[in-house]
Amino acid sequence: MTSTAAQETRPAPTGTSYDPAQYRPGRTIRDWEPENELFWKSTGKKVAARNLWIAVPALLVAFVVWQVWSVTATSLADVGFAFSTSQLFWLTAAPGLTGGTARICYTFLGPLIGQRRFTALSTVVLVVPLIWLGIAVQNPDTPYGVMIAVAALCGVGGANFASSLANIGFFFPKRDKGNATGINGGLGNLGVSVVQLLTPIVITSSVIAVGSAQHKADGTPVWLQNAAFLWVPVLVVLAAVAWFGQNDLKVASTPFKQQKIIFRRKHNWLMTWLYVGTFGSFIGFAAALPMLIKTTFTPIDAAYSAATYAWLGPAVGALARWAGGWIADKIGGARVTIISFAGMALSIIGVINFLPSGGDHGDFWGFLACFLCAFFFSGIGNGSTFRQIPVIFRNQHVKGLAEGTPAYGKALKQAEMEAGAVTGFTSAVAAYGFFFIPAMFANFAVTSAMWGFVAFYASCIAVAWWFYARKGAESPS
Repeated sequence: MTSTAAQETRPAPTGTSYDPAQYRPGRTIRDWEPENELFWKSTGKKVAARNLWIAVPALLVAFVVWQVWSVTATSLADVGFAFSTSQLFWLTAAPGLTGGTARICYTFLGPLIGQRRFTALSTVVLVVPLIWLGIAVQNPDTPYGVMIAVAALCGVGGANFASSLANIGFFFPKRDKGNATGINGGLGNLGVSVVQLLTPIVITSSVIAVGSAQHKADGTPVWLQNAAFLWVPVLVVLAAVAWFGQNDLKVASTPFKQQKIIFRRKHNWLMTWLYVGTFGSFIGFAAALPMLIKTTFTPIDAAYSAATYAWLGPAVGALARWAGGWIADKIGGARVTIISFAGMALSIIGVINFLPSGGDHGDFWGFLACFLCAFFFSGIGNGSTFRQIPVIFRNQHVKGLAEGTPAYGKALKQAEMEAGAVTGFTSAVAAYGFFFIPAMFANFAVTSAMWGFVAFYASCIAVAWWFYARKGAESPS
């Protein structure tokens, strides 16, 4: 069996004396210098790319687990579960509460434990809630409390995002961070669309069914457990690939007592506010949209529309995230962030205008088009805000220091550590959007909730402009 020492890298010499032939990256990497152009081109880029492309599918399936209730809940009443509309919205909201809370823990544990080990472990544990879900949905007499508990456990899948983004950022140089985190976050976010697209298909298939069928009122058999059991072997395989294929960066391993300094950083809280507006909206709307369609547009075949169209919004938002990171690398994150919030506000105003009102049945297609625009701009903002974070903390720490000096190098490492922790923490708080947005729809009129979002986006525009975009801003990014 290979010893731990043999799995660790040999040091990577710095500067022009770096010899690629002397550098052999093992599972644990002690020295990592992505800003060293010679090191990056000869070794770093390949290692970073491998870690990124293993992280992406693992994160995508984690999002599948996190969001599986957003579409499963729409089918429960059809097979005999006697839950109210409000209870169904709460089932879609519960994973957001646990996902956000677990993200806070994962933010600080991920870099401490390492990308390889944490990705593998946090992926394989998701098998547990999926198996429980597959068992629970086969019996319409399953108590509501049990269903809430299963939904809450599925929420742990959402926590993987915080550790994944915090770790991946360390692998890439400054110029590529926005693109790398955009790819990781954007393609990972596609898990929302994947589960909403595939679930209505797989639950009708007896070929892959394990367990007994449920029956709709018209006698049509369905296998709701397929939505859960389908992903169990996938998770096991992805965990194994991460364990044997990724690396742990020692440079990213930081005790919590050092990471907790971010709670004293003003820009941690400001960027958290902005990311709540972008990702919180993306994940909250994604969770609520299937139920919102089904319960709002009853004059049309609402169940068919929810299954057919709800996945489009998260898909648009996830792909736009990649573009948002790339554009922000080119023209600056703050500008792109402001554009995204303006676009989201206008899109939601459009949604409001197409909602049913009084005797008017509303316009489903206008509603859907405006919601797709809202998802698009939220994705753009997701990418741009995550590009802003490392730039802000880098500029704050190296300001006034001469490049190449020991003080500059020390400040740069501190900035990297804090940016990684802030990235994870902001994603943790924003994940509560998964909980609060469906909860708002469960307890308030849809129109009132929508106007609340518009007001919040206006505050985000003000914060982004004042601190990051205006001439003379405190920290241009």
